Amino acid sequence: MPIKGNMLQYHGRSDRHGQLICWGILFDLMLNSDVLRSHVEAGKVVFGINHTLRSFSPEKKKRLDLVLCRPKAGAPPPRKPRTLQTIADKHGIELSPEQQVLLDDLPLIQEGPVGNVLVALEAKACMTEHIKALPRLYDELNSSHQIVHGHSSQALSIGFFMVNAADEFYSPTNPNPGPNRHRQPHAMQRAVAQVTDLPRRSHHSSQGFDGLGIVVVDMNNDGTSTCKLVTAPPAPADDDVLHYDSMLQRMAHEYDARFSMI
Repeated sequence: MPIKGNMLQYHGRSDRHGQLICWGILFDLMLNSDVLRSHVEAGKVVFGINHTLRSFSPEKKKRLDLVLCRPKAGAPPPRKPRTLQTIADKHGIELSPEQQVLLDDLPLIQEGPVGNVLVALEAKACMTEHIKALPRLYDELNSSHQIVHGHSSQALSIGFFMVNAADEFYSPTNPNPGPNRHRQPHAMQRAVAQVTDLPRRSHHSSQGFDGLGIVVVDMNNDGTSTCKLVTAPPAPADDDVLHYDSMLQRMAHEYDARFSMI
């Protein structure tokens, strides 16, 4: 949707932003996990996008943004399986020369038929109308780890949450002209606090996310302004367990420890 001839960067009813987030997390995880890279090289692990996962107990289902999994035995692969590079090309992901070299050096991980799920990622964003959206976002995130661990207690359930700190936001679903106004920093603080309260687990017999990360951005979505990363409070500090780097390190460590023998 254009604003004064400019195309908006974000649309809440599109899954493009979710795919971009998942792309970045998978790229970083591949760089940080020696075990995952070896599994990909050996053809033991593929990925699935928007995969509907059914839990064993309780019997529920949920579509997850990204899963890492064993290929399903006997199932034909997609005719044109996606890879990190093809997704980057499709969505116009801009990489620095250094990042492109890193991507080129990684083993080729491909989309494939989903077998046993090893890692499941649910990515959510709260860009506007924060208080109104919080109950739904919390429930969707909370149900994610419940269904993943109902499918397999060994699987890693990862949650990612991006929240907007901008004072205003041009929403493509807003029927009125002009941007939505935000009461900041109150709206952002409420959103961060709500997600911080999501359950987390440190043992496979308990309930909660195995990894959880929160990223705060400043984005008004007018089609021209740059989306900026916010590092000041209430964004997680560098040493916070909910900082993106902490989430990534925990993902890599738990994957290496739990699945080294597959």
